[in-house]
Amino acid sequence: MRKIKIGILKEEKVPIEKRVPFTPLQCSELIRTYPGLEIVVQRSPTRCYSDEEYASFGLPLADDLSNCDVLMGLKERPLGMLLPMKTYFIFSHTTKKQPHNKEMLKTILANKIDLVDYECLTDTTHSRVIGFGRYAGIIGTYNGVRGYGMRYNLFNLKPAYQCRDKEELLQEIDRVRLPNIKILLTGGGRVANGAIETLGILKIRKVTPYEFLHCSFREAVYCQLHSKDLYLTRDGSSWDLKDFYDHSENYASTFLPYTKVCDLLIVGHFWDGKAPALFTKDQMKLPDFHISVIADITCDVNGSVPSTLRASSIIEPFYGYNPMTEQTDIPFAKNTITVMAVDNLPCELPREASEDFGKELMERVMPHLLVEDKEGIIERATIAKDGKLTPAYSYLSDYVE
Repeated sequence: MRKIKIGILKEEKVPIEKRVPFTPLQCSELIRTYPGLEIVVQRSPTRCYSDEEYASFGLPLADDLSNCDVLMGLKERPLGMLLPMKTYFIFSHTTKKQPHNKEMLKTILANKIDLVDYECLTDTTHSRVIGFGRYAGIIGTYNGVRGYGMRYNLFNLKPAYQCRDKEELLQEIDRVRLPNIKILLTGGGRVANGAIETLGILKIRKVTPYEFLHCSFREAVYCQLHSKDLYLTRDGSSWDLKDFYDHSENYASTFLPYTKVCDLLIVGHFWDGKAPALFTKDQMKLPDFHISVIADITCDVNGSVPSTLRASSIIEPFYGYNPMTEQTDIPFAKNTITVMAVDNLPCELPREASEDFGKELMERVMPHLLVEDKEGIIERATIAKDGKLTPAYSYLSDYVE
């Protein structure tokens, strides 16, 4: 058991991030479980759990966390607020060489900060062990269905962030009756599983890729596509999942036939920045491109879905994409495709999303931080250490130079 002091960071990113890595109750449980652990909470007026709630569990509040060993937050940190020689646990959004976070990673290296990225915490099979994906999937699918109803004046659901909790959100969507549309869901991880929870409330039947492409239905249906359904090798060799993860740039998209029959596309698959887009902007100009609403839960700007030109916001979740001009437009304008690309979907139900995330963090990660990292979970997720990129992330060297 290590003796360690953890600081829970106040989030500084705009738009405001209300989620937390641990709820007050979870902090209290961690301290009881690990006698050498101290937790200090940085004061914040905006998080979904108030300072008073943390204090009620006996947790000390502070503005200065410089005496902590490990600092845990969620989103990227402003450059001037990075404390040298500390260990940070955050979603850094640097592994795909995101331009807006280049300076942050350079500052982290210059200040000899150890950076552990939640998104890179994986088990020995390279599967992610924690994440907000489930709630992103639940809420993103809700928003996608809401957008479809608004586009065709079929129904008007309450915005997700106005729902009291997940139960009210699911009650809201339970009253929806969709026409016989075809819905595509990509991916097979947490995001996709969350999406399936929402589709299950709608009682939508799942069909195979063949049925989706070749059959007509009198009811709404959905089809789930995994990586092997979305891509094939350029050289005609057999499908290999490990090779796809390692060399996705050698694969081609097989998605075009689905664009001719799909009404609502829900994007939930991981995109590594090397794989080709599902379809191109030119293909979106084709007269038989049928998709009218895209719920891009992954929100990779200029990524796997070329119509995701920017992130949208919780308050204004939709915008239009005009395939002919390749520009954004008002959300439901004629001759546009409606895009939902909110990049912080779990913030619409922040308390429940935080509780879910914190539970996984407690069970799957904290023993490796506080006792021993036997499986290398934290080591694999460490992007920077002692002022240098770790070997697994050395590919970022040109990004920071």
